[in-house]
Amino acid sequence: MTPLIAGLILIAILFVLLATGMPIAFALGLAAITGVFMDMGLDSVYVLAETMFAGIGNLAYVAIPMFVLMGSLVAGTPAGGDLYRSLDRWLYKVPGGLVLSNIGACAIFSGMTGSSPATCAAIGRLGIPEMRKRGYPNSVATGSIAAGGTLGILIPPSVTMIVYGISTQTSIGRLFLAGVLPGVMLTAMFMIWALIDARRKGFQFVVPGLRYSLREKMQTLPRVLPLLAIIVGMMFVLYGGVATPSEAAGAGAMLTLIVVILVYRLFKARDFVPIFGSAMRESVMIMMIMASAELFAFALSSLYITQSLAATIATIEINRWALMGLINVFLLVAGLFLPPVAVIVMSAPLLYPIVVNAGFDPYWFAVVLTINMEIGLITPPIGLNLFVINSIAPEVPTREILSGSLPYVLVMILAIIILCIFPEIVTAIPEWWMGPAR
Repeated sequence: MTPLIAGLILIAILFVLLATGMPIAFALGLAAITGVFMDMGLDSVYVLAETMFAGIGNLAYVAIPMFVLMGSLVAGTPAGGDLYRSLDRWLYKVPGGLVLSNIGACAIFSGMTGSSPATCAAIGRLGIPEMRKRGYPNSVATGSIAAGGTLGILIPPSVTMIVYGISTQTSIGRLFLAGVLPGVMLTAMFMIWALIDARRKGFQFVVPGLRYSLREKMQTLPRVLPLLAIIVGMMFVLYGGVATPSEAAGAGAMLTLIVVILVYRLFKARDFVPIFGSAMRESVMIMMIMASAELFAFALSSLYITQSLAATIATIEINRWALMGLINVFLLVAGLFLPPVAVIVMSAPLLYPIVVNAGFDPYWFAVVLTINMEIGLITPPIGLNLFVINSIAPEVPTREILSGSLPYVLVMILAIIILCIFPEIVTAIPEWWMGPAR
């Protein structure tokens, strides 16, 4: 059997399993087991468990459940609400202040979680009802939150950046720094489009009688500032070389737990049962996807699919920007059907040498890849953030959620084009802080 036919069979099996509604981790795992069995027969039994464990048996992955726990602690307590209300009270006089508050809250919350669905859920529960109450169009209310939630995988600390760093043996600290300016740029672009979209749909940004005194503005700051200080401190020790990402994540999770307990006086164990349960479920889901994706990658390699594909690409005489265009199309299509973690684990080791040999910066490519994955989060048929929004606001028709979300896809494509023209947006901070990449 040729590698091409074997690859088509594996992809077909994967899509059939996904079409049945099977969880992504199980679909990847079963398709991978089929591929390994095609190559090794019954002897494949001996390598399955070892290969899956190797996919997650890396100490650096400890950072993932710690960052997820940080997000659950903020999302599962009044902390997320305080963050949202604080931004709203300071920005309410700005035209479109509430939609700016929502996207800004998503950006800040991303620094606490590294998770897109968690960001989307935490801010959406408060932001969508409040925006609808103040008269914002449903598509603006839901679309801005769905898109803002995608910032969770770009703005550091980012779970996808950790996975990319481990998969390609690149510096996680440098990857985090690489995401700072693009994250700020994309946040600003989201805000600009949200204002244009709301005004285009007839919203006037005037809320009669709404006013917050200075005392009301200051009220929430004592609760928000300690959490922001944790983020700043965690970033400082990480980028300053004081701690590894796993150590910084562990310390951040512990400090967040202490702050939440003391500030909100949550002294009963039952207050934290759903929080830790939610963090455990999401962490296990991510780890299962990564383990299954590693097995799937092993199956592709065993059948010489990845080697054949890499060799074919290497022999193609093509302009490097045309090659990058093809890679972006591949990532966009993959992101439509698979979660970011699965795409990165399977594709990053294959694409990394191709990108580097073509003369592209691997840290720049990590940001471009991540924005492609953001697009998949708000694009059918998977669109994890769309499902989150639908569960928060089931009364809003799916058509309106999609009409509000899809224009942000064009905004993200524009962001990729800007980064292609000005790659220094990605590389400036890492090179200034850590020196040129080796």
